[in-house]
Amino acid sequence: MLNDALKSQLQTYLQRIEQPIELVATLDDSEKSRQVEELLVTIASLSDKITLRRDGHAPRKPSFDIRRGDVGVTFGGAPLGHEFTSLVLALLQVGGVPPKETPETIAQVKALEGEFHFETFFSLTCQNCPDVVQALNLMAALNPKVKHTAIDGAVFQEEVERRQIMAVPSVFLNGEPFGQ
Repeated sequence: MLNDALKSQLQTYLQRIEQPIELVATLDDSEKSRQVEELLVTIASLSDKITLRRDGHAPRKPSFDIRRGDVGVTFGGAPLGHEFTSLVLALLQVGGVPPKETPETIAQVKALEGEFHFETFFSLTCQNCPDVVQALNLMAALNPKVKHTAIDGAVFQEEVERRQIMAVPSVFLNGEPFGQ
């Protein structure tokens, strides 16, 4: 799935991870699940600070969590294309690499009170989607009260139709439309 040059570059980035993380996969017998599993196996093989479990119980298959303690992010589908950078940043941020945000912004995110579960529907070809996915992933990596699931709409077409999503990125907060 990832060519040797990309694996080498990813391995260099993953050396920056400061704290152990785990990838928790929820898979089925589909071809898309096999692709996600292959991606996760590759990622886990590139760093001794990353472990892979295949016993997830997420409602979407295929999906996977990137976890460290009580913080983490979830991806539904394989975040490739424009979303590959979002995946790499999520690995680093959940792994404790300090974000390049201002101390004020970080403090504001950490101070959020309440429970927030964001879901962002994206397309692998969407050029605006990564900005939204990355911002919400960062919030989830900084504050355990914020959860974020980034969902490839092409993989979960039934859900896209049921939720009447017409454009991406589409964001839901606690199950309700939040923005587009």
